Amino acid sequence: MKLNLIKVVNGCRLGKIKNLGKTGDHTMDIPGCLLYTKTGSAPHLTHHTLHNIHGVPTMAQLTLSSLAEYHDVLTEYKEGIGKFIGMPESLLYCSLHDPVNPCPAGYVTNKSVSVWGVGGRVEMTASKFMEVQEALQPDWFQCLSDGEASYAEASSTKRARKSVDRSLLFLDHCLQLQEKSEVLRKSVIIGVIEGGDVMEERLRSARETAKRPVGGFLLDGFQGNPMTLDTGLLLLSSVTAELPEDKPRLICGISRPDEVLKCIERGVDLFESFFPYQVTERGCALTFRFDYQLNPEETLLQQNGMQEEIKYQDQAKKAKATDCIQEMTSFEINLKEKKYQEDFDPLVRGCCCYSCKNHTRAYIHHLLMTNELLASVLLMMHNFEHYFAFFQSIREALKNDKLAQLKELIFRQES
Repeated sequence: MKLNLIKVVNGCRLGKIKNLGKTGDHTMDIPGCLLYTKTGSAPHLTHHTLHNIHGVPTMAQLTLSSLAEYHDVLTEYKEGIGKFIGMPESLLYCSLHDPVNPCPAGYVTNKSVSVWGVGGRVEMTASKFMEVQEALQPDWFQCLSDGEASYAEASSTKRARKSVDRSLLFLDHCLQLQEKSEVLRKSVIIGVIEGGDVMEERLRSARETAKRPVGGFLLDGFQGNPMTLDTGLLLLSSVTAELPEDKPRLICGISRPDEVLKCIERGVDLFESFFPYQVTERGCALTFRFDYQLNPEETLLQQNGMQEEIKYQDQAKKAKATDCIQEMTSFEINLKEKKYQEDFDPLVRGCCCYSCKNHTRAYIHHLLMTNELLASVLLMMHNFEHYFAFFQSIREALKNDKLAQLKELIFRQES
């Protein structure tokens, strides 16, 4: 695996990760995202349907929490999770937890980390963790780590230090076990940067992890914790400055368009794509604009359309949901609203996805109101394609020195 940086502008990194996969013939563009999956399948979509979406990421994300219970079956199968789920040619990255369903805190010890699947808690020692990875045979996998310091209301230095010490011990143990494993010799371990909101410990975690033979770095603990935005961004900038430039940096739990841009400015390369799934579960469609090169007439038309949508968004945001659905954002429209009953426009004018080319807002509103499964399929197809196109727009903006214009456009739509 080799990371080639084409351009670095004010911390933003544009490039390609080459020689990926066990055969070394895959390439991935950065900044980019992973394909979010549920137990190896894109939510609501078959593999055939997924192929109708443009710009699908090279690498799919699996979560250990959803697969650990099938360890025995996969061990007996012997050919890895890729072939088992019908994605033998895809690049696969295995993360510890599902970003949509945070794990309960209080279940990390000096010897184990717990993950939570459908059947409940599964305790992972380093040895068991590596046995599961041997059964899965992913291309990349996140190492065990203690990420719970980030969820405390105010990380004490002692707790942050413990999280870093534990994570480094897990990493050393897993690296030793990888050396002895024929199956995992071509897999890449992603080291995890921990330390809560304590700068000294974050920097120590980054420096010590960078000394190990890891293939990349996962920036953990910047999602859903009590630290302020300014604190989080300062930590992020400081941590990435300590990491080698020739290895990719991933971040977990960050997926909103405005947050993505802030992280890219601080040297992050790869993101999860769970946000389109959350939007789909709300019965919503992504409609945010990212074409910073529209001519004046098209810009006026889009602005008029956005103003019409904004009138209804404040009311929609007052209705909060729970768990994975969460609160509606300004980057989407709620197709369950009655005003779409006779709206025969596509979800987004000019969108080339299957849903927008073949169906209207009124039709998808009808599907949602009658609880038809097709509603989630059509919304998922659109939301994924819209989100993947956003990342393509980021790369084009970096290439053409237009990131400031894209950032201004996205932040105007933020609320």
